[in-house]
This record gives sequence, structure tokens and C-alpha cells, in this order.
Amino acid sequence: MYGYIDGFLFYLQAEKNASPHTVRNYQRDLFDGVSFFARLLNRDDYKLHPAEITVALFRQYLGEMRAQNKAGATILRRLSSWRSFYRYICREGVVTENPLRRLGSPKREKKLPGLLAEEEISRLMEAPNRDNVLGLRDRAVLETLYGAGLRVAELVAIDIAAVDFKRAAVKVTGKGNRERIAPLGEYALNSLHAYIRRARPLLMAKHPGRVDALFLNNRGERLTDRGVRWLIKRYAALTGLEPGTSPHTFRHSYATHMLDHGADLRVVQELLGHVRLSTTQIYTHLSRERIRKVYEQTHPRR
Repeated sequence: MYGYIDGFLFYLQAEKNASPHTVRNYQRDLFDGVSFFARLLNRDDYKLHPAEITVALFRQYLGEMRAQNKAGATILRRLSSWRSFYRYICREGVVTENPLRRLGSPKREKKLPGLLAEEEISRLMEAPNRDNVLGLRDRAVLETLYGAGLRVAELVAIDIAAVDFKRAAVKVTGKGNRERIAPLGEYALNSLHAYIRRARPLLMAKHPGRVDALFLNNRGERLTDRGVRWLIKRYAALTGLEPGTSPHTFRHSYATHMLDHGADLRVVQELLGHVRLSTTQIYTHLSRERIRKVYEQTHPRR
């Protein structure tokens, strides 16, 4: 079983261009299932074969997760990981049948994403100390993340050659290895210019070889998604924002603020790099919630 999982994870990296964070999530989900199936079958986990896992075993796995009070999103993600794995090994001829094809999925919980108010975004942007190298970098990271509505994996994958100051845009590679051009506003461009001119050369000097990455860490290497999460958590704490503030909070905020200011939903879909409009439509629900809240707070005869 583990050999097939290793092959699948390599496929995700090499052919699907999955981020290290995504690959780690798949590995964790699959290993969790392997441990459960081995325990249920009273077998050594390394001796299991994918053909032994039946739809009945997957139903028991679902029941086990529910009994452990796992969040609905966690259950759905694990099932999705296993579905992807079985699609892969079916194509590879390892098994002839995908047991998950006959297994229904639990209903997805409709949960509106968290977001920051525009004033909170401004406060967060002012938090980095622009008198030092890392402060300049952090301000550029925050401005670019919000200014272009990027996923964190897209942000850290940007090479310096992808930034086009003349066109006020950056080329990013999103899910499924799809490229798009993301516009950048004045704040993001100014922060990037200051970082590239005053900070990035000093960070590059700490690394012996050539590094093409736009954003570098303190060792002159490509900044990781974990590094971005850490710096956002740090500045959120400094500015008194919610401790759960994450890179994706910036993306949610970007989309919602765009719609609040009159942007067309299909334009926002293109800017976010969503394949389906339905993925973007959650932000219309979010905006309606905000409209209702403002109404209740401000209307004299609500």
C-alpha cells in the first residue's frame, strides 16, 4: 500500500504541480485511512493492498470518523484524498474497481469564510517595520497577497521575473498548473519595488547560489507557505486581530471587498483563478451577510 501511495504523491508533485502543503495533506489523510484499515483487518499496514479495501470498509471508516466527532470538512477532505488515490491506481492498472464510486459523500457544511474589514487590512499592512530588511519583505508579502487575491502556494511560487511593473501585474501559476495574470495595485507595486531594491539583494547575499524566487527567507532561500503563515500570525497578534487570521483570510477579504465595491462576479472569478463560477458565488452570500449586518446596525427603523 505505501509503495502505491508514494507513487501517487510523486504524481501529484511531478504532474499535477501540487504544492508541498497539498502533498502533505494527501499523505496525512491516506496514512490515517491505512492505519484504520490495518487495525480493522488485523493486518500489518505495510502488507495491505488497495484491492483489499472494500466499500463496506470505507463505510466503517466514515462511521469511525463520525464517532470521533471529526469535523465535516475533515471527513470530506479525507474521502476526497482517497477518491483521488483510487482514480490514480485505477489508471495505473493496480486495481480494476474503485470502491469509492459506490460510496456517497456526507453533505458539505455551508460555512462562510472569515474575512478582515478594510480598516483591519490597513492596520495589518502598517504593522511591518519598513526600516529593516524583513519588514520590507513582510510588507511586500502582505500587500501582494491581498492586492492580487493570491493563494499562499501561488505567492511563494512566484519568481522575480514574473513581476511586470510596466503592466502592473504578476504572472502566477494556480491549481492544475493554470497560469493567469494577476493585476497589482499601487500599494502592492510600491511595496514590491522597495523590497526588490532595498531588501532582496541583502537576503540574496546570504545564499551561495542563484535563487529565482521573488520572496526570500532569512537564509536567502525561497520563502515557504509555512513562513508566510507564521508572519501573518505574528502581525495579526501585534495588531490585535483574530488569531485564526491566515493567508486565505486575505483571499476571502480581497474577493468580498471587490464585490462590495461593485465588481462583477465573473471578473472576480477570473481574478481568483476559479474554474467554476459556483466556487466564487460563496462570496456573494458573504456580501449579503455583511449588507444585512450594516443594515441592522445603521437603519433607524430596522
